[in-house]
Amino acid sequence: MKIDPRPVPPDRSPNALSRRKPPWLKVKSFGGTEFNRVSGLLNDLRLNTVCQEANCPNRGECFTRGTAVFLLMGPSCTRNCSFCNVHSGRPSPIDSEEPRRVAEACRRMNLRHVVITSVTRDDLVDGGAAHFAETVLAVRAALSKATIEVLTPDFRGSTESLRVVMAAKPDVFNHNVETVPRLYQQVRPGADYRRSLELLRSASAFDRVLIKSGLMVGLGETVAELKQVFRDLAESRVSLLTIGQYLAPSSAHFPIARYVLPEEFEEYRDLAQAAGIGSVFSGPLVRSSYLADRFIAER
Repeated sequence: MKIDPRPVPPDRSPNALSRRKPPWLKVKSFGGTEFNRVSGLLNDLRLNTVCQEANCPNRGECFTRGTAVFLLMGPSCTRNCSFCNVHSGRPSPIDSEEPRRVAEACRRMNLRHVVITSVTRDDLVDGGAAHFAETVLAVRAALSKATIEVLTPDFRGSTESLRVVMAAKPDVFNHNVETVPRLYQQVRPGADYRRSLELLRSASAFDRVLIKSGLMVGLGETVAELKQVFRDLAESRVSLLTIGQYLAPSSAHFPIARYVLPEEFEEYRDLAQAAGIGSVFSGPLVRSSYLADRFIAER
């Protein structure tokens, strides 16, 4: 099919969110022994996950698979992005025991691929970089054969913070650009598109690390804008990209412009690969860390 190149204005009508989602966005409920085991383990170790805080639609599936994405320094973020369900407010003091507890959870879950992310902590001098590094090192000590992926904030462009994280030698460095630059002021206030690209490009200079990023679609972006983002990411040496449907957490968040058809996601994948990005995981329910272990294994 040919994708309509025109921007679609967000649907701001009061009943927009109450409309029935298309069938390709419906997820089945999950439960059972493994789901309960993972939920109980996270509660026992007092760990936050982006699965829970961001209200991810894939949480049930991932917990049932025995995986989770650990959210450091949370659950309150110093920024207030209009797409995100993570609470914005005054953050808690850094918990020095959190890296040890994350490592213990990874060991008990026997993870092959560990994804570690965080809220944005602009209140900290290093943006939480040292805490990221300590967590990576703790997980490495507990599971020497696991691959480790960090999904970081932009550290306000600090090359020193990036160096601290990369000194811990994660296998994958992930930073999401999230959307096209035209929508940043509305969707990602406090972030800067060019700053995010530079962070990705700087991370690629470190040895033996894969560079990854992620995009949401359905916010009103155009195909021409997406093509430019794909080119920008390829020039920033991104080799792994995820593309998924934006789903507004509530009526107070940035509204959905449209539901992108499954076949359009296939076309986006082809366009991103044509721009020079080697591995692209594109689909309605794809999220930055969804099936991350398989995505890395299949690249």
